[in-house]
Amino acid sequence: MTPGGLPFLDFQAPGFSTRSKEVLEARNNHWCAKTPFGYAVLRHREVGLLLRDKRLRQGSYAWPETNGLEGSFAEFWSRSIISTEGATHKQLRAIAMPALAPEFIESLRPVFDEISRELTSQLRQSDTCEFMEDFSIPFAGKAICALLGMDTNEWHQLSHDASDLGLAMGVDCKSHEPIFNAACDRLMMLSRELIDRARSGKDNSSYVARLVREYDASGMADEQALLDLVVISIFGGVDTTRSQLGFAMGLFVQYQEQWQILSNDLSLVPQAIEEIIRAWPTTTWSTREAMEDFEFGGVNIRAGDTLHMLVHASARDPAICDQPMFDITRKRKIHFGFGGGAHHCLGALVARTDMASALTALAKTLRSFEYSGEPKWLPDSGNTSPVHVPLRYELR
Repeated sequence: MTPGGLPFLDFQAPGFSTRSKEVLEARNNHWCAKTPFGYAVLRHREVGLLLRDKRLRQGSYAWPETNGLEGSFAEFWSRSIISTEGATHKQLRAIAMPALAPEFIESLRPVFDEISRELTSQLRQSDTCEFMEDFSIPFAGKAICALLGMDTNEWHQLSHDASDLGLAMGVDCKSHEPIFNAACDRLMMLSRELIDRARSGKDNSSYVARLVREYDASGMADEQALLDLVVISIFGGVDTTRSQLGFAMGLFVQYQEQWQILSNDLSLVPQAIEEIIRAWPTTTWSTREAMEDFEFGGVNIRAGDTLHMLVHASARDPAICDQPMFDITRKRKIHFGFGGGAHHCLGALVARTDMASALTALAKTLRSFEYSGEPKWLPDSGNTSPVHVPLRYELR
């Protein structure tokens, strides 16, 4: 416990996990804990309230400065929709939201389904795979290519760069700085090519084309903002789907009866996706920063304090979750894997839609599966991801 009576969680400790016993014990003691990076908010009610509290701003804007990052990624991050507030943030969202209208995303479902069928047909050629390399990474890359209006066979470099960009969000980010800066530069060049293609009339229907139309109609004069919107869409779109599908397979290895339930009732796919995010989120916390002094829940928050809203701990809070085990048949309270409030993830529906296509195809293909070797995961904090998920499976 800290001198102020709050639990302490060492986010910097080797092997620290936001899903650990220590985090759950801290949640039992208090709604929040102190960390080397500010406060960790652990309970569902408090996370929901604070994500919508107007005394807080989006907090990860300060991530590059906090970690001493320099170069193109740090500059991009400071300009991006994630880091802006107020009128600028509203204007950027007003451009992006119509471009990601539900009817447009739904129109992509047949393409997502076809990508899933193509990859599962390749899985049928064997009884083993490295799931990330053989399915998850190519699926996420091909899906974002479809969204951007690119040929899906161009997924390799795009997916590689998006994954490299994700290294900027881990607790060991500084050691990867040259890698994610180079990836950021390449993605910025790709975004320029896609925008020019839309402006020349060679693309009239993709997300980028829709984004360009909304941007041009907005009267916004900052062309860099448009480039940044495309880059952040690529980053979020690839990283979330790729990682969350890998975690899904890890969960179903642990809870094999749940895979059988899903395979026998594909109507549970949407609910399974939500349960997967609750149980093993790739974005382990959403960050906010206090803009003024205030008191909340008996804790004095000071201007400049950082608050991390922990996804797993809040989703498994006993106050709203009477059975914490992984169970895709249970309807539960909303999770915060896509954040909340003014900074709720714009691509949440895309992620839910493409992951639904992937899980459906996998459930139709794999009767059962287990690890064929030792899996490897990035540290379970910040933005995390599977690294190596070797599977042995029985086909349907």
